[in-house]
Amino acid sequence: MRKAPIYFFSEEVKYTLKNKTQIRNWIHDTIIAEGYQLEELNFILCSDEYLLAMNQQYLKHDTYTDVITFDNSEELKTIVGDIFISIERIQENARQFKSTTQQELNRVMIHGTLHLLGYKDKGKEAKALMTQKEDQYLALLNTEPAV
Repeated sequence: MRKAPIYFFSEEVKYTLKNKTQIRNWIHDTIIAEGYQLEELNFILCSDEYLLAMNQQYLKHDTYTDVITFDNSEELKTIVGDIFISIERIQENARQFKSTTQQELNRVMIHGTLHLLGYKDKGKEAKALMTQKEDQYLALLNTEPAV
């Protein structure tokens, strides 16, 4: 089986992502289940300051955030994108929500992926659907055997 074109990078942080193969397969399966093809997807784990600078430059928002997703797709139903994730925000969220860093990272990775699949999170109904989809796909990851 060919490796899914999903890549992991880091900027200004040291964080070792566990179970890359399992995560890669899970994200790829999610994309296929939603009726899309995966061309390339990059996850960039970064610092709060790095993501704040991107938020200011590209989205004109002067706030910290846990994730920013850039859709670089040129064709319908094809995924090409970059998902930037602040490890510091993830760690803080994990403490706040009493979960592990890995669990929170999984949630944010699927959240960014769902944005690339066309899901939004602005407005009550859109946010409810996004959360339902996150939970649906997180349940699939949590039922797979560890690699």
